[in-house]
Amino acid sequence: MRRRDFISLLGGAAVAWSLAAAAQQSTNSKRLAFFSPSEPSADLHEHSESKRSRAFFAELRRLGWIEGHNLKVESYGREQNTSGPEALVTEVVRSNPDVIFSIAPGPVIFKKLTSRIPIVVITGDPVKQGLAESLAHPGGNFTGASVDAGLSIHGKRIALLREMVPTMSKLGCLALRLQWNGPITGPAIRAAAETAGLPLAVSLLEIGTSEADVRAAVESISRDGANAVLVLESPETFQNGTLIAKLVGDAKLPAIFSFTESVEAGGLMAYSFDLIELYKRVANNIDAILRGAKPGDIPIYQVTKFELSINLKTAKQLGLSVPPALVASADKVIE
Repeated sequence: MRRRDFISLLGGAAVAWSLAAAAQQSTNSKRLAFFSPSEPSADLHEHSESKRSRAFFAELRRLGWIEGHNLKVESYGREQNTSGPEALVTEVVRSNPDVIFSIAPGPVIFKKLTSRIPIVVITGDPVKQGLAESLAHPGGNFTGASVDAGLSIHGKRIALLREMVPTMSKLGCLALRLQWNGPITGPAIRAAAETAGLPLAVSLLEIGTSEADVRAAVESISRDGANAVLVLESPETFQNGTLIAKLVGDAKLPAIFSFTESVEAGGLMAYSFDLIELYKRVANNIDAILRGAKPGDIPIYQVTKFELSINLKTAKQLGLSVPPALVASADKVIE
C-alpha cells in the first residue's frame, strides 16, 4: 500500500471512530433540567459566576457527570420565566428530562404536574408541603435538602437582631409573597414576632422582581416605621442580596439576613446555613438517580448547622455598639 493511501485510510478510520464515539456519547447522555426562575440562566451551568453552581457542577464532575459530554443541562432561569413559574414548570415537565433540580418555589408546582419524573429539590419543609412522606423515607418522586429548621429559627433570628438592637420596637420583614402567603412561613414569623412583642411591617416581593420593586419594598418598610429588618431566605432575596444590603444600610435599618453572602456584601448580620454544602449534597442525589436509584428511597437532608456572621464595619456605619458576647459567639466576623 502506498504511503498516501495508508495515511488516507488512517484519517478515514479516525473520523469514523470519532463519529462512533460521538454517537455513543449522545446515546449515553443524560438530561438534567435546572429550574431556578430567580437566577440568570447563565448561572445555571458549570462555567458561571455563581459559586453555588460551580460547586454543584464540580461535584457532578467528580462523580463522573460532565456537562457537554455525558450530561446535557437545560437551564430554566429568569430569562425563561416570562409567563410565571407555573407556565415554566409545565414546559420543564413537557420536555421530560431524566431528572429535575428545582429551587423553591418550583417543588410545590412540580408536584401538581408529575409524579413520575425524579425531582431533586432545595426547599422548606417537604413533609408539610406534601412532597414527601418523611425525611428518612420520601416515598415519591422527590428528594433533596430541606432548609427548614423548624419554627424556632425565626425566633432565634429575631433574638439575635434584638441583641444587636435592644431598642428595636417594630420589625420589618422582607419576604417572597408566595412564601409569606403559604401555610408555613407567614404564620411562623407572625407567631415569633408576637412572642417577641414586636409589631410587623411586612413588604413582599414577587418571583422575578425588579430592582425598582426591591427599592419600593425597602422604602415601604422604612415608611411603616420599622427600626430593624428580618430578610427571609428565598431565591429572590439571595439574588438581590447586595442591593438589599445597600438599601437597608442607606435607610439606616439594621437587618439580619439568611445568607452569609449578604453580610459579605455589606449587610449587618446573618444566621445562615451553608448553601455550598447543600448544592454538593443534591449533586450526590442526582448522581444516585442517574445511576438508577429511586428518589423516594433517598433520604432528604435536613439542615441542622447554622452560622452567625457579623459585619463590624456596617455596625459602625449604623452607629451600633456590638455586644462583645455577640462577637465572641459569631462564626464569621468582617472587620
